[in-house]
Amino acid sequence: MEIEPLRIKKAPPLSAQAQGVLFRFTDRLYRARSLSEVYDAALDAIADGLGCSRASILRFDVEGVMRFVAWRGLSEKYRLAVDGHSPWRPGDHDANPVCIEDIELTDESERLKSTIRKEGIRGLAFIPLTIDGLVIGKFMAYYRTPHSFTDQEIALALTVARQLGFSIARRLADDDARRLISIVESSEDAILAKDLHGVITNWNEGAERLFGYQQHEAIGKPGAMLIPPDRRDEEPLIIGRIRSGERINHYETVRQRKDGSLVDISLTVSPIKDAAGNIIGVSKIARDITERRRAQEEQLLLLREMDHRIKNLFAVASSIVALSAQNAPSVAALASSVRDRLNALARAHALTRARSSTDDYLDVPTTTLHSIIQTILAPYCGSGDETKRQFTIDGPDVPVSGKVTTPVSLLLYEIATNAAKHGGLSTPTGRIDIECAKEDNRCLLVWRESGASAMASDMMEGFGNKLIAGTTQQLRADLSKEWTSGGLIVRLCIPLDSLAPPDSREGGGNPSPGRSG
Repeated sequence: MEIEPLRIKKAPPLSAQAQGVLFRFTDRLYRARSLSEVYDAALDAIADGLGCSRASILRFDVEGVMRFVAWRGLSEKYRLAVDGHSPWRPGDHDANPVCIEDIELTDESERLKSTIRKEGIRGLAFIPLTIDGLVIGKFMAYYRTPHSFTDQEIALALTVARQLGFSIARRLADDDARRLISIVESSEDAILAKDLHGVITNWNEGAERLFGYQQHEAIGKPGAMLIPPDRRDEEPLIIGRIRSGERINHYETVRQRKDGSLVDISLTVSPIKDAAGNIIGVSKIARDITERRRAQEEQLLLLREMDHRIKNLFAVASSIVALSAQNAPSVAALASSVRDRLNALARAHALTRARSSTDDYLDVPTTTLHSIIQTILAPYCGSGDETKRQFTIDGPDVPVSGKVTTPVSLLLYEIATNAAKHGGLSTPTGRIDIECAKEDNRCLLVWRESGASAMASDMMEGFGNKLIAGTTQQLRADLSKEWTSGGLIVRLCIPLDSLAPPDSREGGGNPSPGRSG
């Protein structure tokens, strides 16, 4: 006998006993807190309504194989033997029940019959479970003796299957919703929702952290409270684009926190739709990009500084060659002089390198202000001839902590580089005279140039000037420039605790007044 699916043209009215079964089943489904409770309620309804002591529920797994998820009265050996057997495939439409009055009278294989026979089963029914008309699994009723299924039993079985399918779908949707809520609530990003009038309807913990408003302070309030006054025109434009169904990805803008501070954010905006597909709101995901912006700005600054330094090095190297050539008695002497000065220039440039975290851990030994100045100006000394030096240093020396050697060196190196390009170190007769003094816990340094090769007003402009300004701020120093007929005068005032904080002055030696150069 070939097994044919049953096709019910019109379901008969259910008996009072069947209606009672369905009432109890529906009530238990309403109270169920998990799928296991849903399955237990369904197995009881199948057993009570169809008069069988054994039943099972199976669903397709992620690989499309029908697997047991709940059962009553079936051995493990039997379940393993028939696992995966199904008259339907995942997603089949319009599936109808398959009822077998006696397995012995079917055309199934003897192997399958033997397995069912050993379990003590003669009659059985396959009832499809569907969601939105698509098969997701089945439930089965088993009988020890041949069983002729009545229209009343089939109608009841289909009603149980329909209610079970609805409950599974609702439970899966609830689980998905809970997972989504958990994802939203635990997200580090700010996630919020607004209606089409711009009123905030949802607000997660990430939004609390980013914008400073607690959930009760934000929900029901206009989203415009997050937008700086100069950007208020953004919101109507965004809402307009969302109304047309558009999604806005990674829009970088600025928003305002509760305390009034501004924060750079990357914003993704998407439409919220109801079940009918109508747009009813806007969801926004905001990510703080302050650190990324800062890193980009620092990277750009480093690139510009590198470009500036390379140009300066070429200019200073050219100046060194020109100065050395004017007094060199021979080619060999010229080569020796240029080599010595370039090596000195390299040592001076090394003082201005960016410091690493390793330096902060180990610390760089304390040096002195005179030593730094001498190292930076050494490339402009006459090789082995004190009379040809173009600079002098007067006044007391002060220690400089290894932690601030780089900014101090960078500041003086920029001033010296400009002097080599345009000022007192750009001509054989030019000079730099430096006076140091200590006054009221401050170090005063006066840098006087004479014999400049260019107009003083052309000096210390552009990116080099920005480096000087930034380094001066880092050291909490004051710097002023004065252009006179004789040349440039730079006055620099640095707090002593900026040069050598109290916990880093040991090892610096006892500074003593003197004159070098």
